[in-house]
Amino acid sequence: MFQNLPIRMWQEDDRPREKFRLKGKSSLSDAELLGVLIGHGTREHSAVDLGKIILQHYNGDLNRLSRSSVQELCKIPGIGEAKAVSILSALELGARKRETQPQVNRIQSSKDAYDWLRGKMENLPNEVFYLVLLNQSNVIMATEKISEGGISATVVDIRILLKKAIEYCASAILVAHNHPSGNLKPSEPDIRLTKQIKQAANLMEIGLVDHLIITSGGYYSFMDEGVV
Repeated sequence: MFQNLPIRMWQEDDRPREKFRLKGKSSLSDAELLGVLIGHGTREHSAVDLGKIILQHYNGDLNRLSRSSVQELCKIPGIGEAKAVSILSALELGARKRETQPQVNRIQSSKDAYDWLRGKMENLPNEVFYLVLLNQSNVIMATEKISEGGISATVVDIRILLKKAIEYCASAILVAHNHPSGNLKPSEPDIRLTKQIKQAANLMEIGLVDHLIITSGGYYSFMDEGVV
């Protein structure tokens, strides 16, 4: 209907900004929200059309888009550096909002652990490994990033991990790492590492509550699945 028409020529209640004002933010599609951020289109495409092109490029996956770089976004015709920065800044604000929402401070299930860690891990482009230190009541005392690696792996020194647990006098620990690929299936090294951590922690009379694999689409719990 609006193909190649500038947004200013659309009916007022169909223009993204006016629609936002009149009907609220939830009434806008992802492409329309991107159009608001983009601001101005090109001769060939309106700002909303550019939003649709961006979504098509990332198969409609906003998490993939959030992990993009300015340089990658700028490869899409009609998207310059300023527009790319605006889009990624808005997505980063959304991620930070989720991190600052009230969260559990006691781990009673794998879902609690996932809710505590997801904002820190789910949209990263590289693997990281986190340690959550717990007291006797499984209340969180601290969360520490133990290591950071490349796209497909990170190296974990179990001695450093246990040193942190001893420093905090932790009664139990929970560990987690992310899979930027989105694959929730644990690898053989993942399983082997989990068993090694559990064995080493047991020697120090420290319990391993769980090991999570976190992706943008969910999580995998070693304990829920009975892997260790």
